[in-house]
Amino acid sequence: MSIVTFEKDGAVGVVTLAKPPHNLIDEAFLDAMLAAYSEAVAGGCRGILLRSAMRHFCAGADVNAFTGGGRRRDQKDFEELIDALENVPLPVVAAVHGAALGGGFELALTCDVIIAANTASFGMAEASLGLLPLLGGVQRVVQRAGPARAKEMAMFARRHDPVALERWGIVNLVVPESELPTASMSWVRQLAAGPTVALRGIKTLANLSARYGISGADARQVEMNNQMWASGDQKRGLAAFLASGPGSAVFEGN
Repeated sequence: MSIVTFEKDGAVGVVTLAKPPHNLIDEAFLDAMLAAYSEAVAGGCRGILLRSAMRHFCAGADVNAFTGGGRRRDQKDFEELIDALENVPLPVVAAVHGAALGGGFELALTCDVIIAANTASFGMAEASLGLLPLLGGVQRVVQRAGPARAKEMAMFARRHDPVALERWGIVNLVVPESELPTASMSWVRQLAAGPTVALRGIKTLANLSARYGISGADARQVEMNNQMWASGDQKRGLAAFLASGPGSAVFEGN
């Protein structure tokens, strides 16, 4: 049985974490995730839904993978891993139920949108083991919620409910657990139906700004603009706008 599965549902690539019992992370698990993302890109998908088939979204790292005190990846490998997860050229929506702890929370943070069941829980528990978050969780919570919240979450190593994380700007939407599959698929289908080149440019600029500040994004702005103006999506969108006449709904908040 595959520990991460991929299926194409229309324009959406559905990546399902399926490693019993709780999707614990090791090298093989991460490699399978990356392979599924690559399959979505190669298969012409326009969006990715990341979800879990297990009781939890992902309960963290497999501690057996750290026996002997070894590190899994050096700095270069870590940067390549995070880049591949975070900058896959498609919008990625994470549908989180159950627990997203430690590395599981960090995997969700690499996604563009997090939709959580109201019964989900999130946390960075590594400090309770004398560790720090290994997949960039501290800095990504800083991006979304500021250093005070990042320190609170990582230092106290407590679990947090999704409503609090939605209020802090870490989670995008909280829904009843029964509605999570429908809500998350609805969001990713909307993104998949959108202007692919423009959305890819928005994702690139947002990620660059988060990593390198406004100047880092500005350095690529013209490149992104040129790609957008050359795209078929832009030409179709502009033609539709011009055909709609002066009263276009685009500028009327509809």
